[in-house]
Amino acid sequence: MPSSSDPRPSVLVVDDSALMRRVLCDVLGGEDGGGPFRVVATARDGFDAVRKVHQYQPDVVTMDLEMPELDGLGAIGYIMSEEPRPIVVVSAHAGPGTAAAIRALELGAVEIVAKPDDRTRESLQRLAPSLIDAVRAALAADLSHVTVLARPPAPVRHAPDLGLRHRAQLAVAIAASTGGPRALAELMPRLPTGKGVAVLVVQHMPPKFTRSLAERLNSMSPIQVVEADQGTPIVADTAYVAPGDYHMRVAPAADGPIIALDQSPPIWGVRPAADPLFRSVAQLFGRRAVGVVLTGMGRDGADGLRAIHDAGGVGLAQNRESAVIAGMPQAAVQAGGVDAVLPLPQIADRIALEVARSAASRGAGGGGGRGAVGGRP
Repeated sequence: MPSSSDPRPSVLVVDDSALMRRVLCDVLGGEDGGGPFRVVATARDGFDAVRKVHQYQPDVVTMDLEMPELDGLGAIGYIMSEEPRPIVVVSAHAGPGTAAAIRALELGAVEIVAKPDDRTRESLQRLAPSLIDAVRAALAADLSHVTVLARPPAPVRHAPDLGLRHRAQLAVAIAASTGGPRALAELMPRLPTGKGVAVLVVQHMPPKFTRSLAERLNSMSPIQVVEADQGTPIVADTAYVAPGDYHMRVAPAADGPIIALDQSPPIWGVRPAADPLFRSVAQLFGRRAVGVVLTGMGRDGADGLRAIHDAGGVGLAQNRESAVIAGMPQAAVQAGGVDAVLPLPQIADRIALEVARSAASRGAGGGGGRGAVGGRP
């Protein structure tokens, strides 16, 4: 075992596969022991993981979800109740793995890394960049803002669709990264309905997990929440989650804005990124847009939020005290596009206020701003 005087952050690796444990140890600690982290122990199931968290006090835990005896979800619940620390889920992105990973984030895990379908040593080693980035992000998390959710929120019954929804007249664009799924779970159920609003969400997350995130948020929210598809009309009382590995924008069409997806190069190291979405929302919706930057590391969304602000829309940022990581909202403040910095519980109320103001202006014949939907070009 490496010396306890080693200054590198310490990691506990939890997985029921001996090959996976070996690969994760090599990636994180280095095959020669010179990697970015110090692997202090490994565990093969949830009970073993809980014991070794108490024994070794690691700085971060990587957690498999599908394990015998006590599974990953059970282990996360115990750890976050007894010895809270950052947890990175390393999970399959097929079958039940994606839904379980979203539940893991509700229980207190802060990042997700997808296991490849091909479990050869070579393909597993390709996890290295995303795994190292996820562990670094987890180490930056403020766990005082990560409370345990012992039970899933009760599902919401959607009102029946009595006909086609109208095209959206207002847009709320949201950016989130580390800690974002939990923040979205608090924010989305409280967003206003019946006001002609569409919601567009960029959550930094691996491919295929975003569909489970959308399904989970849909079960909790009075608005419909879907993973976005290319060419989908943007309609009111609907939220569109950018699919993993695709940038999402809003684009003009004959009957109103539609969803546009592409796989152009990552921005700020991520795809989807919020900046392309925010800029397109600024161009098409103008002053009828609200942009929101939630918890996360880096500066994605900062420049795009400034574009919304400069187009006459409103920019909001989560405050440092309620964010798991305050990097993204702080970058947005520094870029000059933020009209208000708010605790997470107040953001939905402020969005509702801005939507009501915009709707009142529209009803009174107010202009939509340059490039805005319904406004003068």
